[in-house]
Amino acid sequence: MIDSEVFIDTNILLYTLSADKEKADQAEAILRAGGLISVQVLNEVLSVARRKLDMSWIEIDEVLTIIRSMCRVDPLTSDTHDRGRWVAERYGLSVYDAMIVAAALNGGCGILYSEDMQDGMVIEDRLRICNPFNSLS
Repeated sequence: MIDSEVFIDTNILLYTLSADKEKADQAEAILRAGGLISVQVLNEVLSVARRKLDMSWIEIDEVLTIIRSMCRVDPLTSDTHDRGRWVAERYGLSVYDAMIVAAALNGGCGILYSEDMQDGMVIEDRLRICNPFNSLS
């Protein structure tokens, strides 16, 4: 069952491929629970898998197929871009982080799982950024 209240950032999904067992297990649990991602997240996973993890196209296709089967995908739109630009200006986030936040807001999410953004930050009084790895040693 997909939980439409959760948006999953790229870094969480990439931990499913990590040798860090604790983080990989936590990331897999989040992915299994489902949620929303954006096309930007898919593009970032693809880029890191090719550039940094040196994965083959076949391996990447398998990973992306699994992710897409467990998560709804929010399309890139000019509305997402406009809202992301506003979020970047208002909250001082990088452009790419702001686009992730905008997609989460547009998708009606209340939680954005991310390791890279400020844990506990609340955007527009309704989207909380949560680092799911804080409880790990």
